[in-house]
Amino acid sequence: MDFIESCRQLIAIDSAPAHGNKEIARWAAAFCRQRGLIVEEQIEIVGDLEQVNIIARPTSERPSAEFLFQTHLDTADPGPFALWTETGSNPYDAHIIDGKIYGLGTADVKLDFLCKLEAIAAFKDRAWRLPPVLVGTFGEETGMQGALKLIRKNKVSAKMALIGEPSDLRLVNAAKGFATVEIRIPFSEEEIRYRDEHNLRESTSTQSKLFQGKAAHSSMPHLGESAIKKMLEYLTMLPDSVNIMEIDGGINFNTVPSHAFLEIDMVSPVKKPISGRLANIYRGLQELEKEFLKHKDEEFFPSTPTLNIGLIRTNENDVQLSGSCRLPPIITHEVYEKWMEQLRSLCEQNGAIFSVNDYKKPFRTEVNSILIKGCLDELRSLGLNAEPTTQPSTNEASIFSRIGVDCACFGPGKREGNVHTPQEHVAIEDLYKAIEFYKKVIERFCL
Repeated sequence: MDFIESCRQLIAIDSAPAHGNKEIARWAAAFCRQRGLIVEEQIEIVGDLEQVNIIARPTSERPSAEFLFQTHLDTADPGPFALWTETGSNPYDAHIIDGKIYGLGTADVKLDFLCKLEAIAAFKDRAWRLPPVLVGTFGEETGMQGALKLIRKNKVSAKMALIGEPSDLRLVNAAKGFATVEIRIPFSEEEIRYRDEHNLRESTSTQSKLFQGKAAHSSMPHLGESAIKKMLEYLTMLPDSVNIMEIDGGINFNTVPSHAFLEIDMVSPVKKPISGRLANIYRGLQELEKEFLKHKDEEFFPSTPTLNIGLIRTNENDVQLSGSCRLPPIITHEVYEKWMEQLRSLCEQNGAIFSVNDYKKPFRTEVNSILIKGCLDELRSLGLNAEPTTQPSTNEASIFSRIGVDCACFGPGKREGNVHTPQEHVAIEDLYKAIEFYKKVIERFCL
């Protein structure tokens, strides 16, 4: 099987959060064995899904120190298939157009796993100084659970690591952290009864409105247009007496939502409907965003913390909002705690429940470290950009760096306006450049 065909096959396997990565991990494990690597499959049950970490080595025994080449095998949710116009409305059917591969996971970051595999498989029967280990993890899009399980069960002996991340072939030495939050605003008993009765009527007095936006990764909200924000702005202009019958938008906390739907009843006997409390919470979130603007880290773009409301749903007993905050390294833990307490207090004042579902600290590896300097030298030797950069997103480097592993992030594919959008793609030429870079890193650090 040639490299491009293996890319097509990998993209064809669904590894979105609802599906899990078991199928793609088994494919990756078999392909690694075919290329001569010794593979361990770390099987974990998360919720009701079987998830798998793939750990592939060129040696049969685990060494005391390793160079970690890590890439997550899961993807974001594709959203509406109809928006994937470059792939015939099927995000899993990779299409090649003008030298670029389109499809879900092409840039973020399934194909990077194959680039790393190609590089490691090129070196056989070598005397390793710092042996490489190739790891494909699960759950990056849902809290990096695979990387956490890898560390907790002591599956690798990493001293240095290259983390797969779409960076446009730039070396990333620092990235933002994030907090994922959830807000639940309960309906009153009066509202629940009214909504139940309303759903049984033949005639209705409700009005519906659709809101359109533009999808983007939550770390770069300025590249998208939030349909949920448009909807909440509209809601704040309505009287507090409006009754919300249905409110829905977005696909996950990590994506700027491209669509939202609102159904309201302007004529309602409910005295204090949920709409007023939801509007108050949204205004409070806007005030927090203003506070974010006072904290700048000029090494990043966007330079300030950012907030994304990625999902809103109407449940039987409440309205649920899920979102994420992106935090540059200058934000101390004390400032972070203050902001979370501010949100908690805002929700309590409006009878809502606030929770932080996940928190990952930002990471930074100094530019004068052996890893960063060596990788930049190899990029320079290949005629690629040899200036370190930062990213506003969060990845597994946040986790591995906390246990003393020197980390850098790298990968083919652009991030801005590309990942978490239906136009996701990567240039085939960049995939081959990534393979050459990984070979150079192996020669420098591992042999």
